Amino acid sequence: MPITPATETHSSSNGTTQSILLELVDEKGVTIGTAEKLAAHQPPGQLHRAFSVFLFDERGRLLLQQRALGKYHSPGVWSNTCCGHPYPGEAPFAAAARRTYEELGVSPSLLAAAGTVRYNHPDPASGLVEQEFNHLFVGLVQEPVAPDAEEVEETAFVSAAELAERHTREPFSAWFLTVLDAARPAIRELTGPSAGW
Repeated sequence: MPITPATETHSSSNGTTQSILLELVDEKGVTIGTAEKLAAHQPPGQLHRAFSVFLFDERGRLLLQQRALGKYHSPGVWSNTCCGHPYPGEAPFAAAARRTYEELGVSPSLLAAAGTVRYNHPDPASGLVEQEFNHLFVGLVQEPVAPDAEEVEETAFVSAAELAERHTREPFSAWFLTVLDAARPAIRELTGPSAGW
């Protein structure tokens, strides 16, 4: 099997390597076990914990990222600021802050929980399935982004109107609208009515 971001290993504190494991959950988000990352995404998919981050600048524009072309899942599509999976036992908030820094080189100046959403989104291109119990976070970014090229192809700050226009002409992740719609109440509270979210 080729080494991909889904099948690569990471080093543990004692120097050994281990497969990346995801936390399996029930329909209420209660942990029920673990599964190897790629196995959890094989059809029909295993329900696992995930997170999605939406960061905004001082003008109320959303930071989007285009996923790197080398990703095993949904390469080259646009999506929210950052998304991923906590390690087993890692708090979703901590994982969201960690991955935002790892992928984009920034630490949010504010990050707040914005609820959860459960979905099932097959990816026709890869054949993989996103069965996720997703923890949502909204926040502010006040420093320049420095994306990791292995994770992020490109970034863009967009207004609500610019996002709507971009969504008609460019590919977005299968889960993007689901997580955006679920996070909208918190986004509106964060950005205010004039931002149009």
